[in-house]
Amino acid sequence: MDFSPVSLCCSFLVVLLSCFAAISKPVVASEDCEFPAIFNFGDSNSDTGGFPAAFFQPPLPYGQTFFHRQSGRYTDGRVMIDFIANNVGLPFLSAYLDSVGSNFSHGVNFATAAATATLPGFIYPGGGFSPFYLSIQLDQFSQFKNRSQIARGRGGVYEELMPEEEYFEEGLYTIDIGHNDLAEGLYSNMSVQQVNATVPDIIRNISAHVKGLYNLGGRSFWIHNTDPMGCLPYLLVSFPDVAAQSDSIGCAKLFNQISQHFNSKLKEAVIQLRKELPSAAITYVDVYSVKYELLSHPDKYGFEHPLVACCGYGGKYNYSNAGICGETINVNGTDIFIGACDRPSVRAIWDGIHYTEAANKFVFDRISSGAFTDPPVSLKMACHREDSR
Repeated sequence: MDFSPVSLCCSFLVVLLSCFAAISKPVVASEDCEFPAIFNFGDSNSDTGGFPAAFFQPPLPYGQTFFHRQSGRYTDGRVMIDFIANNVGLPFLSAYLDSVGSNFSHGVNFATAAATATLPGFIYPGGGFSPFYLSIQLDQFSQFKNRSQIARGRGGVYEELMPEEEYFEEGLYTIDIGHNDLAEGLYSNMSVQQVNATVPDIIRNISAHVKGLYNLGGRSFWIHNTDPMGCLPYLLVSFPDVAAQSDSIGCAKLFNQISQHFNSKLKEAVIQLRKELPSAAITYVDVYSVKYELLSHPDKYGFEHPLVACCGYGGKYNYSNAGICGETINVNGTDIFIGACDRPSVRAIWDGIHYTEAANKFVFDRISSGAFTDPPVSLKMACHREDSR
């Protein structure tokens, strides 16, 4: 075989380029994402002031741990989206509905407490659910994207308070919703089978939301599944017969089965979305497993009384429909203020419905590493599509 200098040079070049190609792809994929903004959608698990701006602020002791004041959050301190923003080097998100002191230069929070993925049957103040359900949140985002750029064009403070145009494609889109849809079914006296039958419609709405955001420029999605709802005092107290059918840690098995069914269908939908939206990086985040682990082994992680509300009044779970956290109720002629426990930092459940800041941080620390995500990717790598990692 003839090995001329030219052929040897060409062969060496081919090998060199092949080696470079082999090593360059992982190097690119291993780079942290630089998200310039976050656009969040959801319910009270990630509301940072939306519902309070539209209706009323949750009173102290909500906000006492970190902000030391009312903060528009439904916990004692920070919610999950606060930890997400901090992790990627961004400030806390202002609520879209909050017209006082908001700064949207690095993202917007469209989440509101009591929000659903589907149109709720009863809307506050005539019922228990937010009028700002997921389709409305998408409409709000669409308007914001257009109007924010018009505002930026005016210069000055308007330019400083609005995101740059490219942030809509480069930003992280976070979604945490679905729990209230399931709860609405339960409070409508549906059976477990009937609630499960509503799941496909809920998932379709979430999928449509992701597609809508994608069509508006979104490319990086971080989607939380729902929590073990059978472990929350407000449901355990409201449905004692179901609560009596408990698992080894005291959670209602049937309600957790609803959560598990929802989560399995959500994961299937995410897999399908990856096929339909090939330019998107979509991460499914299993908060259910982390929360259930915390509630199952509280001592292991420095927590105590896992199913008992820190801020509440009465009964086995320190929760009662007679009054909620921050209210003053009259018991046998005596006014009683429903305040917080002495050490929220070692409690998982805040008010019978939501988790404490300590629990939120516990969950965030585990999901952000990629140990509980599909694909297994850390938050800072969530801009990379699965086929490019």
